Amino acid sequence: MKLGKYSFGMGDRFAHQGEAQLAAVKKAKTKGVDIIPVWNKSYREHKTVNTKPSAVRVEADAAIQSLDFSGNYFVDADHINLNNVADFLDYSDFFTIDVAEFIGKKASAEEIDAYVKGSQQYLGELQIPGIEQTLKVTEEKLRVIAETFLFAVQNAAKIYQHIANHKGEDKFVAEISMDEVDNPQTPIELFFILQMIGQYKIPVRTIAPKFTGRFNKGVDYVGDLDQFAREFEQDLLVIDFAIKKFGLPTDLKLSVHSGSDKFSIYAPIKKLLKKYDKGVHVKTAGTTWLEELIGLSVSGEQGLQLAKDIYVKALGRFDELTGPYATVIDIDKNKLPTAEAIQQWDGQQYANALRHIEDHPQYNPNFRQLLHCGYKIAAEFGEKYYQALKDNKAVIAENVTENLYDRHIKHLFLD
Repeated sequence: MKLGKYSFGMGDRFAHQGEAQLAAVKKAKTKGVDIIPVWNKSYREHKTVNTKPSAVRVEADAAIQSLDFSGNYFVDADHINLNNVADFLDYSDFFTIDVAEFIGKKASAEEIDAYVKGSQQYLGELQIPGIEQTLKVTEEKLRVIAETFLFAVQNAAKIYQHIANHKGEDKFVAEISMDEVDNPQTPIELFFILQMIGQYKIPVRTIAPKFTGRFNKGVDYVGDLDQFAREFEQDLLVIDFAIKKFGLPTDLKLSVHSGSDKFSIYAPIKKLLKKYDKGVHVKTAGTTWLEELIGLSVSGEQGLQLAKDIYVKALGRFDELTGPYATVIDIDKNKLPTAEAIQQWDGQQYANALRHIEDHPQYNPNFRQLLHCGYKIAAEFGEKYYQALKDNKAVIAENVTENLYDRHIKHLFLD
């Protein structure tokens, strides 16, 4: 099953914004750019808000029907492994196979030896077309790569086969995610990771490597933009070469995880995609939930008070909420508004502090990151929160669509 050249992963914590999200994709279509919408939600997110994978399928199908969308679309079982994939099998047709936990764990000595022996033809100087510098491959480097990544790819193969046994070959899109680790993968490492993927016959359509820099949740990229651009370009070239070398699917493309709000990298991504005529998958998540809060804050007194209450409770449970995201947030607690101060805010001040417009004088990335982690609080409000989403559907939808189209899709995919 092919994914398409451009695809956009859209998270929706509470499964109420499918139509608003799809409206942004349809708007791009009127500008001549086809983007495949992919609704994604992870096991952790389902557990946090007490939902089931079936809810994402219902939401996606309903949005497609309501807006009479004629293109392909997918439902992504985000960051799954063998322990939690079962509940997704009947409802998803895109599976993000997360092998980060296996990176650095070793396959058996015999398997590593066999891999190194079988890769001797790459020893010496490896030239990837388009990459100026020659990549030097030694037996020692091959062994280190095998010790670091072979076990991870083996596990990806097990998960893929488990899904294929249930759904059938070529009935879903497989993505392999290696981004939630400390160290970025080098071009040499990516080349041999793809070789392993080919050897284990995983028809992967997208791969999400770790890039240099900080991909914090809900805020812009922090790092050297020139270095990111070099890495992104080299990865494009490595994938192109590996497709030909290892018989991987011809539509295999890069995936950028935590891609929402990384506005500074959108220009180099777009430039390089155009230069090489390549596709990309960009995955967003919590940005839609934050637009719900923005919509509530400007909707009137009741919505604003609910948004304030969610923040105050999140502030009081800071460690609990931010702990699972500790490696992908940077919050200065001294710059968070106090519980007392926020009660004095009007709706526009709340929205301005939360909305990701970096040059706005009231924007507060610390406030934004904490609330990004705080969707558990909204879930605990239960029906009160869901009713607020229904009561203020129009204003929330306006913010969701504007955010995805004007701040994301337009800068990634449109000229």
